[in-house]
Amino acid sequence: MVLADARVLVFTKTAGYRHASIEAGITALTELVDADATEDATVFTTENLARYDVVVFLNTSGPVLDDDQRQALAAYVRGGGGFVGVHCAAATEEDWPAYGELVGARFDHHPEVQPAVLHVADPDHPATAHLPSRWEHVDEWYNFRTNPRPHVRVLLTVDESTYQGGRMGADHPIAWCRPYGQGRSFYTALGHTVEAYADPAVRAHLAGGLRWAAGQA
Repeated sequence: MVLADARVLVFTKTAGYRHASIEAGITALTELVDADATEDATVFTTENLARYDVVVFLNTSGPVLDDDQRQALAAYVRGGGGFVGVHCAAATEEDWPAYGELVGARFDHHPEVQPAVLHVADPDHPATAHLPSRWEHVDEWYNFRTNPRPHVRVLLTVDESTYQGGRMGADHPIAWCRPYGQGRSFYTALGHTVEAYADPAVRAHLAGGLRWAAGQA
């Protein structure tokens, strides 16, 4: 395990589109870390979240938390906890502004699944240090409503000239991280397909994000 001394909560509740890759994502994460996977939002209490080093929103969608659960999550990260959002986490909790700040940008649109070229924007981060500077990968390439760059540390960008359907232009971040209060937030738009979670490069990407969010890198 890449985080032998850390405990992770993997949350997969959906109130909108449900990805077929959720189970594959759970399998990958539980092989990487000591993780509890759940779709039960009642686990979001101050007392319970204190048991974890990182909370992962794995392809969540729609409104998945009530007001008290929202407050518990925000306080957890601001107080020093780690947050990792994977793919559809950017299409979650649309009417909660603080969640948009936590994730960094909100999903707008995507074209069909297809190969594209990714460029490593930050080779010093543990989520990207293992990747070649130019990496071809197959996924569902999210367009976001805003470019998060002014507020986040961009780790990966996708080259819109290498696929069809990009709407963000020459600068299209696809993975990033940021401090959030005393805590840390990492987001990657990778992770739509079942096959992605068996890809060693994607697994190492997720592992590096988890390590960073846990404060171990």
